[in-house]
Amino acid sequence: MTARLRYRSPIGILGVEATDAGVVGVTFGDRGGSRPGPSAQARAHLDAAGAALDAYFAGRPPVLPALDLRGTPFQRAVWAALVEIPWGETRGYGELAARLGRPGAARAVGGANHENPVAVLVPCHRVVQAGGRLAGYAGGLDVKRWLLAHEAAHAPLLRLA
Repeated sequence: MTARLRYRSPIGILGVEATDAGVVGVTFGDRGGSRPGPSAQARAHLDAAGAALDAYFAGRPPVLPALDLRGTPFQRAVWAALVEIPWGETRGYGELAARLGRPGAARAVGGANHENPVAVLVPCHRVVQAGGRLAGYAGGLDVKRWLLAHEAAHAPLLRLA
């Protein structure tokens, strides 16, 4: 059983879910109300995710909570690579594939990116098509644009810190 939190953000309601092992999901929209966790540990992961989202939307890179990501080894490798993309920067699907030692696997990277269960905190919005064009995003392209602009507006200050 998971614990669930409704998080109000500048881009709308986000649903956050956690287990005893960590955060398993951050999704767009209202997919059910908050539900207290079955354990103090799950509630602590929700609190950590809320604090990370608070930091993100305040213009500070978040301290990631414990994550309980479930996917194939390739998906988990892509998601780990997403976390390494610096705040305010983007990477292409092909560039990410090459970095993972899988040149030519841009579509597979796109598929894994699409399956990212922890939006915003695992920054799949930082991946763009060749030439910087924006591709689909679970929250919609307007949300992707907002997130990238939000990071770009705060990135110069963060680099001074």
